[in-house]
Parts: sequence; C-alpha cells; structure tokens
Amino acid sequence: MLAMPALDRSIFYPGGSIGFLLIHGLGGTPVELRYVARGLARSRHTVYCPQLAGHCGTEDELRVTTWHDWHASVVEAHEKLRTHCDVVIAGGLSMGAILALHLAAEKPESVHGTVLYAPTLKLDGWSMPWYSRLFRLVTQKWCADLFRFVERHPYGIKDKRFRNLVVEALHSGDSSQAGQFSTPGGTMLELRWLVNELRRELSDIQQPALIFHPRDDDRSSLESNAFYLQRHLGGLVDTIVLDDSYHIVTVDRQRDILVDRSDAFARWLAERHRHAATPPHALEPATAAE
Repeated sequence: MLAMPALDRSIFYPGGSIGFLLIHGLGGTPVELRYVARGLARSRHTVYCPQLAGHCGTEDELRVTTWHDWHASVVEAHEKLRTHCDVVIAGGLSMGAILALHLAAEKPESVHGTVLYAPTLKLDGWSMPWYSRLFRLVTQKWCADLFRFVERHPYGIKDKRFRNLVVEALHSGDSSQAGQFSTPGGTMLELRWLVNELRRELSDIQQPALIFHPRDDDRSSLESNAFYLQRHLGGLVDTIVLDDSYHIVTVDRQRDILVDRSDAFARWLAERHRHAATPPHALEPATAAE
C-alpha cells in the first residue's frame, strides 16, 4: 500500500455544468494551478485540481509511486467531476498535461477537450543540466535512482518577484506549497514511460486541444513538445505561443492569458457539445401551421 501524505491538498471549486480537471506537474502541487483555477471558477466553471499519488509529501513517498498511480489519481478525480458536470475538459501543467491527454485517450466519451499548459514530452529546455542527456540512455529504475534532478535557476519562472517567493517555499521544507526541491531519477524514468505510452495514442485522440507553450521555455522546448503535439494529435489543435513566460506558465507573467483563453475554449466546447446532443429535427426551423 502506498504511503500517502497526511493532508490532501486538492483544490475544488464548485460551479456550473462545464468542468475543468487540472493536473499539476511532476513533483509539483495543486497550488501551482490555483491562480488559473480561481480565474476559471470566477467564470462560473467547476474546477478540480487533484493531488497526485505520492505528491505533496516526502521524496521517498514520491519515489515509490509509478505513473500508473498518478493516472489512478486522475481517473478518480475525473469520476468525481463527472457527477457535477456535463462537459469535462482535462488539462494540466507540464506532466499534468500528459496525464490529461492519456485520460482523453482512454475516455473519449467523457473527456470533451483538453487544455495543455507547457506540455512536456521531452525535457530539452535550455536550463536542463548536462547529465539529462546522459539520462536518456538509462532504462532501469536502479540505475535511474543514481540521478537526482535538483530545481535550479530560473526555476521555470520569468517573473523575478514570484520566482523569489517560490525559491523561498522550496527551501522551506514544505513540499505542499511549491513541490519537491529535487526529483528522483526513478520518478523521471516513470515520466518517460508515461510519455512512451502516450505517443502511441496521440493519433487516436480526437478531442479538440488548446495548447499554451512559452517560446523560451527553460525546461521543454516549443518544437519538441507543443509543435510535436500539434502535428500528431488526431483532432483540432489550437496552439498559443507565449512570449513573456518560462515553463511554469500557470503562475508566470502571462497567466491571465491562460485564464481568458481557457474560458473561451470551454464555452466554445460547451456550445459544440450542445449542438451535438440536439436531435437534427430540433435544429430545423419551424414551419407555419396551415
């Protein structure tokens, strides 16, 4: 049985019939999605940001989980959200976006669209350490755990004031606020296995997708991630390239763009869903009675 943190840091805002399932990143926390979640809740959407298995606790608690455990957390959250909403949009930050796409592949009838914030298939940004290239050769957990990926400047955030707050939280020892200061190599290997699974599913994902990705992402490049998804997803894709943010786009300088465009996307999806659910004869103009 998995050792879970004592407190559940999940965020839930009740609202209307449109629901957002927003998933945090690897080693992260629902707090990194709170600003976007609040903005969408103000637009009367229901928003659920679940805490993934093994997160918001110790590094050891994270190390013993697998991507299947994280996915199980997402499935459970999806089932809860479905009881409140007619339209469900799955999304997330970084690895959370990958989990959202995997859920969309598994549940095409109950995930109606995806919003992907700096989706990360490949960690190839300009701030990644030199040994990340060597890590690509690692295929076994025991060897992977010889590596540790430590948070480093600029910590995925371009806004200096907010970056300083995040660095302070990282050094506080409370991982529920800003996530883990370092990620075990075995956990990073689990991410790679999740990505490998998703790559096989991409062409089958027909739901519309909205992607936000920074041009200068310090952790995952625009070409290998957002543009790759744009080329390989099976449905309609709209990609927004951010010009003043780093990787953690949900808290960085252009976070308001995420809120506004995600809200507009949700309303368009809801209208699309309403017309799809309406019988054809109901859309025909009424004729005058003779």
